[in-house]
Amino acid sequence: MVGLDLCPFARPLLQGPGLRIAVCTADDSEQGLQQMQAFLLRELDLMQGSSEDEIATTLVAYAGGLARFDDYLDFLDQANELLEAAGLEGLIQLASFHPGYLFAGEAPDAASHYSNRAPLPVIHLLREDMLERALAAWPEPENIPRANIARLNSMGREELAARLARLRAL
Repeated sequence: MVGLDLCPFARPLLQGPGLRIAVCTADDSEQGLQQMQAFLLRELDLMQGSSEDEIATTLVAYAGGLARFDDYLDFLDQANELLEAAGLEGLIQLASFHPGYLFAGEAPDAASHYSNRAPLPVIHLLREDMLERALAAWPEPENIPRANIARLNSMGREELAARLARLRAL
């Protein structure tokens, strides 16, 4: 994401103290899924109870489960329900990343999928007001996805797969 400049807003967060990375090691068992939900709720609560200077954004990585993309999507639906039930809809937005991410309607081998692929399943917690400010300050933000797809296509699926494989091996 940052190395390829796919998100023009990410690099400054890497250099500041406001990026939080939280790793959940629960597995896909019934008890593990409950632990994943509780983990996410704690992170949402921590973020909501912190200032933007303390925690601007949080990456919640799932190192022990959600390896299957369909399972991840089911969990993501639950995460959005938890967000709504916690009264945080409109305050925090969830962005999704997964090693096997596939956009609906795209060819399975399309390079565009790599804009949302990551070494581990991740749910990115974004403060909506920060996102709105960043988009308002960016010239033609609606062109970001189109530029990302062009960049990924120019690199080619093989190169992107090799980069992702190197990251997963770390």
